[in-house]
Amino acid sequence: MLDLRLYMLQRITALMMAPFVLVHLGVMIYAIQGGLSAAEILGRTQGSVGWLLFYGTFVLAAGVHGAIGLRVILHEWAGLAGVRLNALSWGIGALLILMGGRAVFAVTFGAGT
Repeated sequence: MLDLRLYMLQRITALMMAPFVLVHLGVMIYAIQGGLSAAEILGRTQGSVGWLLFYGTFVLAAGVHGAIGLRVILHEWAGLAGVRLNALSWGIGALLILMGGRAVFAVTFGAGT
């Protein structure tokens, strides 16, 4: 039952990430073609709750999605199972979300830069 739930959660996060990726790529193309510098881009994102929510949700979905995918790889290729597999998977997911969240916070509030 856990495998089915994880499978479904990974598919749901993939569906969530598709529009995030498209918007992110669109914004990056707009910024590059507009000749915006990194400082100008940060100037537009600083203090923006909208960008915080957008990229924060993106990071959560990507972290969960990646951790589930790596869990499958660790099980199939490294032969991990049980508590070790779960602990490593949760740790990887938490690390991905922490690193991504830190980047999102830095871009939207300027902390840690």
